[in-house]
Amino acid sequence: MTVPAAAGLPARVRIHEVGARDGLQNEKSAVSTEVKAEFIHRLAAAGLTTIEATSFVHPKWVPQLADAEQLFPLLADVGAQLPVLVPNERGLDRALALGATRIAVFGSATETFAARNLNRTVAESLAMFEPVVARAKAGGAHVRGYLSMCFGDPWEGPVPVHQVVRVAKALLDLGCDELSLGDTIGVATPGHVQALLAELNGAGVGTDRIGVHFHDTYGQALANTLAALQHGVTTVDSSAGGLGGCPYAKSATGNLATEDLVWMLDGLGIETGVDLAALTATSVWMAERLGRPSPSRTVRALSHKE
Repeated sequence: MTVPAAAGLPARVRIHEVGARDGLQNEKSAVSTEVKAEFIHRLAAAGLTTIEATSFVHPKWVPQLADAEQLFPLLADVGAQLPVLVPNERGLDRALALGATRIAVFGSATETFAARNLNRTVAESLAMFEPVVARAKAGGAHVRGYLSMCFGDPWEGPVPVHQVVRVAKALLDLGCDELSLGDTIGVATPGHVQALLAELNGAGVGTDRIGVHFHDTYGQALANTLAALQHGVTTVDSSAGGLGGCPYAKSATGNLATEDLVWMLDGLGIETGVDLAALTATSVWMAERLGRPSPSRTVRALSHKE
């Protein structure tokens, strides 16, 4: 049944699929390069148009993504945008050498997480990103800035809105084209989401440059997404099958499942271009290779056999 678009909500949402990078980076057992490539091809075939492929970080820090150089060339025929995460100029060099045209950097709104994740202060991390963003932009690449710990930090507690806005503006001032607001440990609530978005707008950051990245620790990811949509956000990060967390924040649970997101958006009459049945089959396929069921409730419901 076709559902008319709900009043006050965007007609279409772009899903920024992070399962192949953020979703797999925590897996303890190695996932083969061939399986990763097949996963990304299947995600694209299901209608996802932005699929974060990998990270060009030092293998010591994220061993699961050590095969970035081997994986990326296998994706040349994927009909989707393939952003890659780069931590520094060395990572950028590796990505650009393979023809990457969409780059992402990963910053923190809090000092403690910046120290644990980047081994730098917030200011030092921004200084590290400056030449990365400048060089990527000079080469014609699109640059996304991830900002983690936007709502709460496991060491510092609730994060003041003005603190998030300050770092967000600094990332955009470096030249980032878009900003992804991360609820890294899943403590956000709809009111907090609306307050942060309003404060960003008040500081001159347009909603059209903002994406949201929610984790479901307290079961609030979909509610928080709806609050963001009501504010005009049209880019939502999610992970096929609900894969992933954060290796440097132990209280972080899985990402918002793409299937759960699509189920809600379909019910609101919001277009995504995603074939939910094909996406669900892809997550079931991936879950079989990981040796455990998908945590996505929609995947479980649609793939349940009597």
